[in-house]
Amino acid sequence: MTKTASPWIRRWLDGWTLARSLPEAELAGSPGDGLRSVCGQPGREVEVFALRADDDPESVTRLAKAVAAETRTAWLTVPTLHADAVETAVTGAGLELLLRAEWLMTTDLTGHPRHAAPAPYEREIRTEGAVTVVTLRAPSGEEAARGTIAVVGTDAIADRIETDAAHRRRGLGRAVMSALAETAVAQGARTGLLVASEEGQRLYSTLGWRRETDVLIARAR
Repeated sequence: MTKTASPWIRRWLDGWTLARSLPEAELAGSPGDGLRSVCGQPGREVEVFALRADDDPESVTRLAKAVAAETRTAWLTVPTLHADAVETAVTGAGLELLLRAEWLMTTDLTGHPRHAAPAPYEREIRTEGAVTVVTLRAPSGEEAARGTIAVVGTDAIADRIETDAAHRRRGLGRAVMSALAETAVAQGARTGLLVASEEGQRLYSTLGWRRETDVLIARAR
């Protein structure tokens, strides 16, 4: 693990906002504390990302208080190497801890394993500018799995990697990740970044992705 989570979250956030067609994140809290993104999702209208939770623990408290004061539904995402201390800070500020098991992960995309889409699924790749969406479809035409990746310089940020429940355990997630990595490398990317849910961590680990930090997520009560 790295000494601090800040460089990773900044790089990841640039691609995450691009992948989701969101406005550029704004400064939040005191200078350097974090960044605020207007997501516009039901139940998740605003999200604040901590940038220096481990270097300045008080910054988490300041951001948590700012999230608690939001007039819209707001979440706080904190990458950290010291999860216990962050949990104490966010709950002490009145936020509700939602997720503690997510990881920020990275990989060298140039060595990413290759996995073809298993029969009878068909692969569909759509690229618009720096953003690529990979979809795997069943013979009926229904969407079985999908994922998005956004290229920012030599970084590529994977997002919303999903497999429909009826099509799981068939290697579709590996095929989607393989196609995303291949497309990103062709666009000049070298380093992959993503935030992995607890369910996705095993898949990404088997593909060579490395855990860099924990990610805690809380929201205003």
